[in-house]
Parts: sequence; C-alpha cells; structure tokens
Amino acid sequence: MGTGQKRNTLVNPLAAQAMEKFKYETAQELGISIPQDGYWGNYTTRDTGAIGGHMVRKMVEAYENSLAGQVNPQQTNNQQF
Repeated sequence: MGTGQKRNTLVNPLAAQAMEKFKYETAQELGISIPQDGYWGNYTTRDTGAIGGHMVRKMVEAYENSLAGQVNPQQTNNQQF
C-alpha cells in the first residue's frame, strides 16, 4: 500500500504482504505494467483506480461465495439475476 497514506490502514496489519501481492496480480490481469521500483506515483489515476476497483470486485465476489458456501467462484460468473 502507499507509504504516504496514513488513512488507508489495514484492519489486520499481517495482511499487508498478501494485499501487495494481490495488487500486483490484479495489475497483471488488467495488463498494467508493474513498476520495478514499487512507486505507483507515475501512473494515471485511471490505471490505479482500475486496479483498486478490480481488487474490490474480486474481494466482494469471494465473500459472497463464502456466504453462499460455494467452493468454485467461477460458477457464479455466468448466472443472470
């Protein structure tokens, strides 16, 4: 997570490394190049917002699947409501 942001603290500080990994995986999925030095300040708000938004969608989907007791999250992708 950004080192200059103090208001966006994790509920569980032990999850910081996993969240960083999740961010990099999500960026790769979206085709956004990962900064070699770890500094995201040169990226557009659109790109970083896309990464964050996609991360949130994936986390919500995982939580909904856990509530529904489903094992395979791919099952819900094709359902129409």
